Amino acid sequence: MTQPSLQMDRTAWIMLIALAAVWGGSFFFAEVALGEVPPLTITLHRVFWTIPILAVIVAMKRIPIPRTPRIWLGYLGMGVLNNAIPFSLIFWGQTQIESGLASILNGTTAMFGAVVAGVLLADEPLTARKITGALLGLIGVGVIMGPEAMSGFNPANLAQLAILGAALSYAFASVWGRVMLAGQPPLMNALGMVTASTLIMAPVVWMVDGAPSLSLSVTTWGALLGLAALSTALAYVLYFAILVRAGAANLMLVTLLIPPFAIGLGALFLGERIGSEAWVGFAVIAVGFAVNDGRILRFFRP
Repeated sequence: MTQPSLQMDRTAWIMLIALAAVWGGSFFFAEVALGEVPPLTITLHRVFWTIPILAVIVAMKRIPIPRTPRIWLGYLGMGVLNNAIPFSLIFWGQTQIESGLASILNGTTAMFGAVVAGVLLADEPLTARKITGALLGLIGVGVIMGPEAMSGFNPANLAQLAILGAALSYAFASVWGRVMLAGQPPLMNALGMVTASTLIMAPVVWMVDGAPSLSLSVTTWGALLGLAALSTALAYVLYFAILVRAGAANLMLVTLLIPPFAIGLGALFLGERIGSEAWVGFAVIAVGFAVNDGRILRFFRP
């Protein structure tokens, strides 16, 4: 059922652009941190330092801490699907490909989300429009990866697949959250999720990377804290504020706004350059998103 009262006013657009900036910045922050910190440890830093920030916000808003085992199981699933798996895959992928390209591939999340929800949720059927949008998204990915992706092993191709795996994990997370955490306070969901993902990542990092080093450069610490404070804590606050003000459909517009910020930061500060095939692929993915979203098609209807 549509909610015509949920519109993109000036405040909503400002918040949406700010959300795109901080999420686009996450690819830049990760690229900087990767100079000293391995991918799994970056994931742990990102979720761990977010906990105290969100805890303060939750306490200030007097949001109660849930005690139901089912809710905490929901947080555990979200911690795995929405943080631990996708963050780790994206950060590893960025060891092989540019941050801007990673952000473009991550833009397939909306298409994956529509397909996964269509398969698993009875009230979100998989329509021809959603299937068409998803196919266009896959064509865009194919353009980016190129025909050489099928000709032999290439770490860059594997990295691109890792980013796509992260997007698919986000899609499953959206369904899990809707089933397990419906009706719960959004900010408490965010706090529970990063807490659960911290508990998951801590032993994984200890076994794979060893104890995290705190002897890092100021630049690296700035990147890690930027990931936690801006790209995670502030991002969740903006995300839920836009969701309430403008609705989920308008919120998904952020998918198209993240890559320009990530690409711009990468070009300005890291000297990255995105090839023409990536831009063409992004354009095809954007068309797929527009078809999946449906509002452009409604615009052209008489």
